[in-house]
Amino acid sequence: MHELSKLIFDKYQVRKTEAQKTAFIELLRLYYPDLQIEESPFPLTRNLIIGDTNTASVVVSAHYDTCAKLPFPNFLAPKNIFITLLYCLTIAIPFLMLMVLIQEILFLIWGYQPFHFSIAYAIVLTLLIWISMFGKPNEHTANDNTSGVIALCELLERLTPKQRKETAIVFFDNEEYGLLGSGSFRKLHKNRLKDCLLINLDCISDGDHILLALSKSARHQYGTLIKSSFEDSDGKQFYFEKSSSVLYPSDHIYFPMHIGISALKKKRWIGLYMDKIHTKHDTNFDESNIECICNGIQTLIEKAVNAP
Repeated sequence: MHELSKLIFDKYQVRKTEAQKTAFIELLRLYYPDLQIEESPFPLTRNLIIGDTNTASVVVSAHYDTCAKLPFPNFLAPKNIFITLLYCLTIAIPFLMLMVLIQEILFLIWGYQPFHFSIAYAIVLTLLIWISMFGKPNEHTANDNTSGVIALCELLERLTPKQRKETAIVFFDNEEYGLLGSGSFRKLHKNRLKDCLLINLDCISDGDHILLALSKSARHQYGTLIKSSFEDSDGKQFYFEKSSSVLYPSDHIYFPMHIGISALKKKRWIGLYMDKIHTKHDTNFDESNIECICNGIQTLIEKAVNAP
């Protein structure tokens, strides 16, 4: 990894509060003086852009904000919706039990009242929102999404001057609050992005199975180039799937011509899956993933730029 990438991994993995994000932005400015900031308020959202989005043929993005430490991992099996829903129901059980406990306490205080359920639901929902949005920042974000941030920095270092002119690099803010950064970026650049390929990197360092979720327009215009650019090697296997057939909610979903890239593990009865993120166990960082994905993106950019 280059100097900046090592520095980000060692000292800037936490980017949750406004101050932490500002420190990260100032670090990027030292290495990329041409960095631009697009702001939107309520809540403050700062997207970071390197390159010209008005002329770029390809936009490569990753969210740089990080989440709070949660008591349970954010498990996801993109091609196995049943398992994903089963996991969601399982982690909901403790909160349902808490709701019942709150209702029982209210019953002992006031006797039976029909609004007890609403109060208990509101308390539990508020607790969940507080933990997710205002809880202690997770100190370990190797996969989610320091991996995507470092990949953007590595890509910037390896692109040729010609490729840099055709590429815009975007660090999205507030993905963890509901894809707010990418939503804001889409509103500002909606017309331009209709015909521009967007490649989004989210959680790409933990797993040897690399999923590429392709929109219909991306498959139609770049399908052959994409498959020839990302080739299996060194134990890494690429999967090319329709975005409509996988469950992977990340920043790419806002854009009509997109590729969403993530790294996954694989088990027989589960299929492709992701775990550990949003917890202290998010520490796996496979540099070979960054290398092979950046190689594929650079190859694709070169082919896309030269395509007739």
